Order: sequence, then C-alpha cells, then structure tokens
Amino acid sequence: MKRKRIPTPESLLSETVVPEKLLEEAKRAIETDRVRKMVLCTVCKSECAPNSAENLCWVCRRLKLSAWRDSDSQMPAQE
Repeated sequence: MKRKRIPTPESLLSETVVPEKLLEEAKRAIETDRVRKMVLCTVCKSECAPNSAENLCWVCRRLKLSAWRDSDSQMPAQE
C-alpha cells in the first residue's frame, strides 16, 4: 500500500493559487462594504434601510408604501 505524500511547508509557500494583486483588490472591496457612512432617515432620523434610494428607514418606507396603496384604492374612477 502506498502512502500519501505530505507536502513540505516550503512547497506550499512556493505554490500560489491566487495572485497577490487580486487578493489585495478583494480585501479593499470588502473594506469599503463594511465601512459605510450611516445615513439618517429624512422623516424620523433613525438609521436608513440599506437599499433605500429615498433615505427612509424601513418603517417609514413601509408606511409610505401603505399610504400609496390606500390612496390608489380610494381614488374614484374618472371617465
């Protein structure tokens, strides 16, 4: 029965899987995602929802959507 060869530490260091330049770019991209400036809601001044284009927190955004839905259902049909 043959035994599996155990790689030496020197052979592991010489074998680069991912180029250093690509690793550095990936690290910088992750850092910019983590460090985000906290944006406040324009209505209640709490923290904004992550993908809010109108700078609203998730509660104010939900209230806005509900108000739109209610106003659309109450609008009389004009002919």
